[in-house]
Amino acid sequence: MKNQTPVVEFIILGLSSNHHINLILFVVLSLVFFLTVMGNAVVVTLSLVDHRLQSPMYFFLRNFSVLEICFSFVIMPRFLYSLLTEIKSISPHGCFLQLLLFFVLGTCIFFHVGMMSFDRYVAICRPLHYSSIMNSRVCFQLVLGCWVVSFTLMFPPTCMVVLQPFCGPNTVNHFYCDTAALLQLSCTDTGHIEVMILISAIVILLGTLTVTIVSYGCIITTILRIPSTTGRKKAFSTCSAHLLVVVVLYSSSIFRYIRPGQRGSEDFDKVVSFLYSVVAQLFNPYIYSLRNEQVKQAFRDVCGKAVSKCLRLS
Repeated sequence: MKNQTPVVEFIILGLSSNHHINLILFVVLSLVFFLTVMGNAVVVTLSLVDHRLQSPMYFFLRNFSVLEICFSFVIMPRFLYSLLTEIKSISPHGCFLQLLLFFVLGTCIFFHVGMMSFDRYVAICRPLHYSSIMNSRVCFQLVLGCWVVSFTLMFPPTCMVVLQPFCGPNTVNHFYCDTAALLQLSCTDTGHIEVMILISAIVILLGTLTVTIVSYGCIITTILRIPSTTGRKKAFSTCSAHLLVVVVLYSSSIFRYIRPGQRGSEDFDKVVSFLYSVVAQLFNPYIYSLRNEQVKQAFRDVCGKAVSKCLRLS
């Protein structure tokens, strides 16, 4: 180690080394990034301006959308810049900041998914007590708790990764700064960090997944008691769309983080990471919010008012 020089920058390889493929990826991912941000921005705006979207469900969806916008900005702008310019270097401080924000915001997303599942359980299975259980104070405390717990759980392992000595190769085999790729570059044994990451992943992923599964299990049981066939089909359509997002989000994340060894970021790991960090973020606002009839009606009303105002001004 005395003959090795500390790393002053990391080189993030990305998804491909082919210039033409990178240009195609830049165009496609720019569109994905735009749709993700715009979809979530529409949800936030509608939930603020429309009086019909002031229930706890839309409060959670608004916070979820803000969270997803922040999460998208952690990865996509830097990645798009590297695809366009072929500049793949990043400073250690920038890499570690991205790592911290990625895990804090990502953890908060899983807590929000579990929290929204519980909200739907109370609304469908205990409708008479919904307003008293999910009052404004409880909703605010739940959202604040998600942020505080996420930061508390993710700050220690991230700090341990940051404090590792990096004095060998500086090539990160990923499209963002991830623990597995960084731990592979460390000069020392990282077994204790891998154990901490594994324990954190088990608590976060399996804990929130349990809440989600139990909540939707109770919801489906309640839906089956609905006498109307049309009502059952409509409810199952909404639940199936939500569960599809849950399956993609949790299956890819569990495969990636709940495993004994965190070292050795393989090409397949990048594909799995792409599913939960890009693809799932694109579909979340459209499946959770924009398919909702109240949200669609609010969107039509806002667009109608905007068009009428433009016609009057012209």
